[in-house]
Amino acid sequence: MAIVAKKIQDVKVSSIQELKEDFGRAKDFIFTDYRGLTVEQITVLRKQLRAKEAVFRVVKNNFARIAFEQLSVPDVSCYFIGPTAVAIAPKDANEVAKILFGYIKEAPIFKVKGALVGDTIYTSAQTEAFSKLPGKLELISMLMSVLNGPVRNLAGALNDVNARLVRTIKAVGDKKAESA
Repeated sequence: MAIVAKKIQDVKVSSIQELKEDFGRAKDFIFTDYRGLTVEQITVLRKQLRAKEAVFRVVKNNFARIAFEQLSVPDVSCYFIGPTAVAIAPKDANEVAKILFGYIKEAPIFKVKGALVGDTIYTSAQTEAFSKLPGKLELISMLMSVLNGPVRNLAGALNDVNARLVRTIKAVGDKKAESA
């Protein structure tokens, strides 16, 4: 039987509010199990994530669960079992997932539990598949390349007509110079 506290401690309320503010700044979250990592390993991972403007935060499961419930996002309470750290991705969750799965190669004990991307919940396997997709910037550059191709071909074809005319006139001029 659980013991119900008569007074909620202000420290707990402020911790939950702080988590809620951190979680409210982003729409994408990747949940990890950091058990077994040293402080140095976590520091290295945080530096890699900071380069992508992401935050790697170790959380208390109950506080994080309450904060996510207050944000009215899909239920992610299944990921708050055991030691949990949340990678908060304000911009491109794909790039953050790539870093996390790349870090597993350096520290095999590190695990990704799953993710919340937008309003979609991903399992660990789905998150890994998501990390293998091209990122937002890569997709935009691929699209621009495809859109730029026909224009480049048209410009080349139009330029080729002028170049042929110039080469023909030059050849005629060279022949007349030889004859004279």
